[in-house]
Amino acid sequence: MNGGINSLMYGNCRQTRSLTILVKSETVGLNSKGSYTFLQYNRGKMLDFRLKVFCNVARSLSFTKAAEALHISQPAVSKHVKELETHFSVRLFDREGNKILLTEEGEILYQSALEIFDIYNQTEYKLNQLKNKSDGILRVGASTTMTMYIIPPVLSAFKQRFPQVSLSWINGNSEKIESALQSKEIDLGIIEGRRHSKDIKYVDMLKDELVAVVHTDRPCAARDSVSLKELPTVPLVLREKGSGTREIFEYALKKKGFDLNRLQIILELGSTESIKSYLEHVDALAIMSRRAVEKELKSGSLKIISFPEISLKRYFRFCYLQGHPSSLVQQFIRFVCSHNNML
Repeated sequence: MNGGINSLMYGNCRQTRSLTILVKSETVGLNSKGSYTFLQYNRGKMLDFRLKVFCNVARSLSFTKAAEALHISQPAVSKHVKELETHFSVRLFDREGNKILLTEEGEILYQSALEIFDIYNQTEYKLNQLKNKSDGILRVGASTTMTMYIIPPVLSAFKQRFPQVSLSWINGNSEKIESALQSKEIDLGIIEGRRHSKDIKYVDMLKDELVAVVHTDRPCAARDSVSLKELPTVPLVLREKGSGTREIFEYALKKKGFDLNRLQIILELGSTESIKSYLEHVDALAIMSRRAVEKELKSGSLKIISFPEISLKRYFRFCYLQGHPSSLVQQFIRFVCSHNNML
């Protein structure tokens, strides 16, 4: 019976609390009269923290990174995971050389733990709403362009308006953000690519435009435009596959019947800043959000080269799992939309 009760523990418990559960006796086989029996247990912090440790290891597939994120020692991380394995009588990770992988049991626990923390956070927020408080934890993931060049002023304003909200923010390319949303590692995503999943609700947030740029000290800067016929002869530096910027550019070319295999991609890089730095040393074009290069365009270090035959306009989009979004997610979306003059 203790194992069954323990499986109900969840959330970031801030204090030890005595809880009473009313259980129908016929359900648990305590007697034949069907009377009710009261069971008491302490919902302590330890199992909550062990689940938090486990989720960090499962997310990064690294005991070392989990230890760094939680500011505890690696042996402590290993001990907490071992205690969970003992508690549930299962093995949570397999080792393959220097790598660790989730077992089938580990994957089940990981998904369940994410759902548990999500339920706890939503419950905490709803209860605080009854007290006219905006409180809780909001986990947001956003594309690199959004995180670096667009959202910071609004985030600052949001924190000033709602200081009680604990905001957790991760950034990555659009593919990774959608993946984190589907695995319930985040509550809300902001992406810059196209719609992909029927399980996700997409809401247009902000118009944007991609531009081709070249460093003004390079020979390519002598031209003003590039036609699709000329494009295969032009060296390109692009974001990695999975990024929304890369996807929009390739989609625009496909719509015109252009064979992507003809592109002369000399390098793929994982961030806009690294691409801008690389352009200083190479005669090539790069595709980026206009918002990401505004400073360089004003200073004259970069120049826009037009693609007259294709449109590279797009939207940044909020995304969340289909269904009713949490009150905190709705509140954040409303706040951002009401402050679009800051974007």
